[in-house]
Order: sequence, then C-alpha cells, then structure tokens
Amino acid sequence: MLPPRWVRRVVLAPLVVALAVVMVPTTLMFAVLVGGVLTWVVPGGLRVLRLLWMTAFYIVWDATALLAMFGLWLAAACGLFADRPWYRRAHVRLARGMLALFFWQVRWTLRLRIELDVPDALSLPEAPLVVLSRHAGPGDSFIIVDRLLGLSGRAPAIVLKDTMQWDPAIDVLMNRLPAAFVTPASRRPAGHPGARETVHRIAAGLTADDALVLFPEGGNVTPRRRAARIEALRRSGYDDLARRAEAMHEVMAPHVGGFDAALEGAPEAAVLVVAHTGLDRLVDVRDVWRELPMDKTVTMRAWLHPPGAVPRDVAAREAWLFDQWQVLDDWIAARAPAD
Repeated sequence: MLPPRWVRRVVLAPLVVALAVVMVPTTLMFAVLVGGVLTWVVPGGLRVLRLLWMTAFYIVWDATALLAMFGLWLAAACGLFADRPWYRRAHVRLARGMLALFFWQVRWTLRLRIELDVPDALSLPEAPLVVLSRHAGPGDSFIIVDRLLGLSGRAPAIVLKDTMQWDPAIDVLMNRLPAAFVTPASRRPAGHPGARETVHRIAAGLTADDALVLFPEGGNVTPRRRAARIEALRRSGYDDLARRAEAMHEVMAPHVGGFDAALEGAPEAAVLVVAHTGLDRLVDVRDVWRELPMDKTVTMRAWLHPPGAVPRDVAAREAWLFDQWQVLDDWIAARAPAD
C-alpha cells in the first residue's frame, strides 16, 4: 500500500537525500565508480558492477532532483506562488534536464541507444496534443516523455499508476505538473475519481504547449495480460474486436476509455500515435538481469493525426484506435528479431 503523502514527503524524500549524501564519499561509491569505468572500458558482462553503478547513480539523481525542487518551492515563498506560470515552466525545464542526464548515463552504462524514426513531414499543429503509446519494456514511459520533450518542447501531462509515487522525485515532480496518479478500482477510496474522470480533467486544461501522454494498453505487454484482455472483450460482447486483438501478436488490445475521455476534454487536440521496439522482451526482473549489458537500440516511430481526424462516434473511435494499433503491430513485427 502506498503511504500517505506526509510520510512520503517527511520520511521517504529526506531518506533518499540522506542516502545519497552518505553514498557519495564512501568506499562503496568509490568501488561503484571504478566498476562503472571498467564497464565502459572493458566489453562484456560485468552485470553486478553495472547494476551497482546504476543504482547508486539513480539514488544521487533522485536526490538531486528533490533538492532542486525544494529550492524551487522556497523560491515560490514555500509554495505560496506555486500557481504562477514561471513555477510550472521551471519544473518542465528541470524535468527536461534531469531526463537528459539520466539517459546520458543509460547510454554510457547500459549501452542503450534511442533512435527516432520520424517523417520529415511531421509538423505539430498549434493545438493540444494527445500522445498514444504502446507500453513495453522497463522505463519506456521515461523514454516517451524524454523524446517528446526533445521533439516538441511541450510540457508533459501524464497519468500514472499511484504506485509510481514510491519514487520521491517522481512523486513531487508529477504532483507539480498537470499530471495525475490513479488508484486501481480494487483499492480506490469511495468518492475518489477514476482514470477516466482524471484524464478528462487534465485534458480540459491542455494548451497548445502541452501534451497528454496515455498508454491505452494499461500496462507492459505480457502474454497473460494479452490473453486476459482478449477474454474481457469476449465477455463484454465485443467478439469482432477480440478477433482483431488475437490477430495482433506484438501489441495488446487497447482500452478506449481514457482516449475517449481525453478527446471529450480536448476535442480540438491533435493525436500522435507512437510505436517503439527494442525492449519488448524485457518483461520481468529476470529478463533485465539476463540482458545486462543491454547493448540494444530502441527505435521509435510516430504517426500524426491532425485535429478533427478522429471520429467523434464512440464505436467508430474504438474501431479507429484498433486500426492504429494494427499499424503499430505491423511496424513492430517487421522489426522484431527472430527467436
């Protein structure tokens, strides 16, 4: 269970900062630093050293972000001016810089490369943007937001699972941006808004400088989740969509609810559909451990649909979303490595 906000702010966040302060001058940090250098110089495995280095780096990275946001909070008169536009812009710039630093380290230590396959004709309109992305592999939401910030310079609005608030930096940053954390219905307190209501509220406040990021599959693609989603479609009487979902082997049947709520809140929005491949086979911790060092290339492809291109009818909109997921499935299948 997620602890209350005051516990996360008063206990978890200071604990991460204290841990980073202790780690920097210790022998452990020195050993990890040496291991990181050796990892870069010597090709091969060195899984333990890579893992130690990335763990230590992430703790210091998290603590740095927390201290920077604490400074911004002080600059805003202890939150009194938190509603000012400069406060939000400062957090967007901070997110851009911290993500750039994080992925620089990922490229250096894990040998993970990220490539954008974006058509030259892709030009984002002066309108709110709704981004629909597949969900596959660890950290892909970080990658999407980082590339989105680099590509368009827009402020990200994202809906995440509430368990992401266990990370203090993500907890503080996303609660200061036009983002939201959603609690699953099984443990959602009575009267609290669900995912659809939350998405609608955020979308209604989007401007031409914002981009709402959604993952219609609802989670990383796994065989169990894929089969459960197909069965859920059948139980609901959507046999045609279930057959279409069975024919798509690289992606999972998308949920239309969040997307529908986003376009109801921002009917003038353009839609950017994003596919990516390269981390598909990293399903659990064992897969990540087996693949270290990753030595992988994540390739991303985007398709832009201008404002008004998405059907307004709910049934037609759902069919349209499945059409886009079929495009994603074909694109990923053409690049999937042979078993």
